[in-house]
Amino acid sequence: MAARTIITEGDPRLRQKAIRIRVVDEEVRQLARDLWDTVRAARGLGLAAPQIGVLRRIIVVAIPPDYVEEGDPGVELTLINPEIVRASGRQVGLEGCLSIPGWYGEVPRSMHVTVKALDLDGREVRVKGSGLLARVLQHEIDHLEGILFVDRIEDRSTLRYIPDEEEETAEAATGT
Repeated sequence: MAARTIITEGDPRLRQKAIRIRVVDEEVRQLARDLWDTVRAARGLGLAAPQIGVLRRIIVVAIPPDYVEEGDPGVELTLINPEIVRASGRQVGLEGCLSIPGWYGEVPRSMHVTVKALDLDGREVRVKGSGLLARVLQHEIDHLEGILFVDRIEDRSTLRYIPDEEEETAEAATGT
């Protein structure tokens, strides 16, 4: 297990569609462990395999307990071949990305989503998410399609750079 280097905007792999995973084997499980090590080291809320240069359809979601409100449970998900099968409502919120360090902007997303995927045992799972979880799921699934959060910003005036010393405050709002 090892934290990998997160590639940044400008690397063409971030703009490519990831390849569907046919078999959940030890190689896929190792990739998942590397994603977990990487997202934890970066203190992010989620990470997709293309962000470490691997064009495979796998994401991890890592929302710590009490992140939004005290008493909220944490969420840790590893999803293989995730796809949104239902989406409703609308929310607009601040997002950032580990692959575009320091930049944040207001992004519209669905308020509620249902995602179909495989788990690490190759079994089909469905995950329902609202609010922040829905936002993180959509953000990470976008990475599998070669889409970055900046592509989703409707009002470009909300895009801003926040220097490192102020980044922790901004990450409290996003951090995917």
